[in-house]
Amino acid sequence: MINQEYDLELDKVVSEIKKEQAKKILIQLGEGLKPRAIEIQEHIQAEMKNDAPEIFFWLNSCYGKCDIPDILESRKNEFDMLIQFGH
Repeated sequence: MINQEYDLELDKVVSEIKKEQAKKILIQLGEGLKPRAIEIQEHIQAEMKNDAPEIFFWLNSCYGKCDIPDILESRKNEFDMLIQFGH
């Protein structure tokens, strides 16, 4: 279970993934939330069951919503969705 001191709105995340029918997502976390990555992934997979997308985590820096991972600018970008959790 996700630590209750953070309201990550995971039900909203799952809803958006379903709405966009995203199959491959990149999740970017602020430093303080990186230890929660596995919990976030497990929640999404449990809620979506057989329709769960492939989930990847950006482990480099995250300085806010304007700090978009370089991979998204690449011609090899194959992600359907970027989800950012910040502070």
